[in-house]
Amino acid sequence: MNTTTWSDLREVELFLFREAELADQNEYTAWSALWTEQLTYWVPCNSDALEPAKKIAIIYDDRPKLEERLYRLGTKFAHSQRPRSRLSRTVSNIVLGDDFDPATGGSVSARFVLAEVRNDEQRLWAGRTRHVLAREGGVLKMREKVVYLLANDIPLTNMTFIL
Repeated sequence: MNTTTWSDLREVELFLFREAELADQNEYTAWSALWTEQLTYWVPCNSDALEPAKKIAIIYDDRPKLEERLYRLGTKFAHSQRPRSRLSRTVSNIVLGDDFDPATGGSVSARFVLAEVRNDEQRLWAGRTRHVLAREGGVLKMREKVVYLLANDIPLTNMTFIL
């Protein structure tokens, strides 16, 4: 029996809104602090139901790979982000999974639309996310984030920002 309340949902909503804001503002240190030590950040390619270790992925990061990605993006040597993309995302339709426990965490799904403006061109990215949240020291953190892009089965432009 799921015992979550409106305040539990609101806490998760505010967490996901904060995560989006930090990613949009390229606040990589603060965004990285939202994660547990052991993590998976995965953006599947060509299908939503693939096993990431066995198939190609747009992104499939653990902690060391994600830290390297964030380090590169935070330096002047991230030439693919010169000029830096201006980003604005909307997160909605947040639903706590049946396994969500306010004391320990669990799965959460959401939808997003992300606008990117760079080099006088605007692109829209849309899809859904599945987060696995864990409560550490009384606060929620991400243990896993999977981004299911709607367009994951067509040729994509270079995504050199945090989804």
